This record gives sequence, structure tokens and C-alpha cells, in this order.
Amino acid sequence: MIPWLPSPEDDPGDDAPFPPPRQALGDESPAPGLLAAGGRLSVKRLRRAYAQGIFPWFSIGEPVLWWSTAPRMVLQVQDFKLHRSLKKTLRHFIADPRCEIRIDSAFAEVLEHCAHTPREGQAGTWIVPAMQRAYRSWHLAGDVHSIETWVDGRLVGGLYGVSLGRMFYGESMFALATDASKIALAALVAFCRVHGIDWIDCQQQTGHLARLGAAPVSREAFQAHLAKTVAAEPVRDWSYDASTWRALDPALMPASTPETTAATTPDPAAP
Repeated sequence: MIPWLPSPEDDPGDDAPFPPPRQALGDESPAPGLLAAGGRLSVKRLRRAYAQGIFPWFSIGEPVLWWSTAPRMVLQVQDFKLHRSLKKTLRHFIADPRCEIRIDSAFAEVLEHCAHTPREGQAGTWIVPAMQRAYRSWHLAGDVHSIETWVDGRLVGGLYGVSLGRMFYGESMFALATDASKIALAALVAFCRVHGIDWIDCQQQTGHLARLGAAPVSREAFQAHLAKTVAAEPVRDWSYDASTWRALDPALMPASTPETTAATTPDPAAP
């Protein structure tokens, strides 16, 4: 049995606490990581959930299901694997004036693409309409961001995720062109390095993420990291200057690429 959160009528302020994450169902259950059900996807409840390492994941026709998986797949940004092929792709991308990384310029489009772009081995999407509405509201509240890959004025790939303090929780990515989502992830890693964000939560274990440097960590380690980072001063400047790429690998930058002090100087509020 899992606990049910009160209905909005019984808890209009969304103040009911979550069960402790350690009470999530274990590997012996048919739903390992499931912690609770019910409640609603308000910005207040989502903030409370993510601060504790809890996230919603459910299908159409199901109640809101809340999860705390263990072990947790995490990309520690210093462990990001810049493979030779991706490095070559990034050099061409950075040097091409038709290509750019943008942040939050087309969040609704990124969310829509993440929800509807077909993925190999997946018959549907977990980004159901209720989730889309909730994360659009959370984006307007300032905690959810999109990292976008643009070529010739066209959005060709990207990802979105949640930022609390100095923690980033990756949600989903998409690509309409080869390597477009990898480029966005590499840009996010560079941005995180500049702004003192050490971990990107990946939630689920996949071979694709493992090849890029993500690895599982225990629930205890994940919770301890959240305790240090979620309450930290949040990132204030969500913009992307081309010189941010230097944080990933200085060799990526063409000699003629202009740089700005703001993008190359570490965030003064970073831990």
C-alpha cells in the first residue's frame, strides 16, 4: 500500500507533507520507487516534491503518482564525457554563425516537442496534458528552463528541466536533427559549470546517459546533496553567451570568437 495525498478540497493550500522518500517501494515491488499518489500538480507542491528528490510520473487515466527512485541516475558535470565525435560536432556548431544556443526563448515549443517527438522503444509519452500545464505554470514562476539548439532560426533540439538553488533536475529532451539534443545537454553542462551547479538529476538509468558520464548514486547520497544545494542562492542570469562553451573545453572556441566577461566569470553566488 502507498499513501494517498489529500484532495485539493481537503488540502486547498497543498500543505500536506509527502512521506519520507525512504518509504518508497523497493525493488521487490512491481513499482520500485513509487512513494505516494494523489494531490495535484501545483507549483507549490512541485517545489516541495523536487526539494526532497520526489518527482511526478504517470499516464493518462491515472492519478498523480509521486516517485523517489533509488539508486538515482545523476550526471556530475565534471564527469561529462565529451566524446571525440561530439567534440567535432560542437566545434562546427560553435563556429557556424547560423547556430546558437538559447535559453527560455521557446519553452512551450520545447515542452511540446518533448511530449510528442517519437522515441525508439517508447509507445507513448509520460508528459501528459496535466504535466504540460503544470510545467508551463512552473516555468512562468521562474524555476523551469529550456536549453535550446537553434540552426538557421529553427529550433532543432533541446531539453527542459527544473532549477532549485544550485541543483538542476533534467526532465526530457528531443532532437529534430542529428545530435541536437546532445548539443543542448553539452551547453547545459557548460552553463552548470560556470554557475556552480555540480549535479544534474537524470531520474532514470539509461545506457545513453551512462555513455555521457551519468552514474547511479544512492538515495542517501542524493538526499545529502539536495540538503546542501536546494537552499543555496539560485542562478539569477539564465542567458547563454557563446563563450560559456569554454567551461566545457577551451579548445572548442575558435580564435576569433568574441568573449564577454559576464559569461566567463564564475557566478559570484555559486558555492
